[in-house]
Amino acid sequence: MVLVLSLVGVALLLALGLFAFGLRRRLLQRSGGTFDCNLRWNAPQPAAYTDEAPAEAVPPLVDGKGWAYGVARYNGDQIEWFRVFSYAPRPRRFLERNLIEVLQRRNPEGEEELALLSDSVILACSLHGTRVELAMSEDALTGFLAWLEAAPPGQRVNVA
Repeated sequence: MVLVLSLVGVALLLALGLFAFGLRRRLLQRSGGTFDCNLRWNAPQPAAYTDEAPAEAVPPLVDGKGWAYGVARYNGDQIEWFRVFSYAPRPRRFLERNLIEVLQRRNPEGEEELALLSDSVILACSLHGTRVELAMSEDALTGFLAWLEAAPPGQRVNVA
């Protein structure tokens, strides 16, 4: 009898946890302007990368480690990034429009193809001198770049 009650309790907690994930995702998307966006913070820099080298000359990173699944939400002049597998109601990272500098755009290669969603495009950016990589769908990338370019007059925007 105790074993049955324990199993029912565990199943109930598991169902409640899954419901909470779904509810949090729904609340994040309620205001609109959200998109799936994987993030790799402080991404390793390719060995041959220099500021003078064009984006095509930069060798791709094939290391699939360090990616975190997330949901990004536009909020004025910043993007709020939330981890998917978290119960936290607050964003984990803030990406401010005037501090984002786009460095490179590439397709996932090697282990990244397994670590990311199937239709992802990787955008390497610099934020406060930190290399950040964002992986999103082609449609979300178009919206993201349009959002960057739509900065108010007087703001510095660097979109490669």
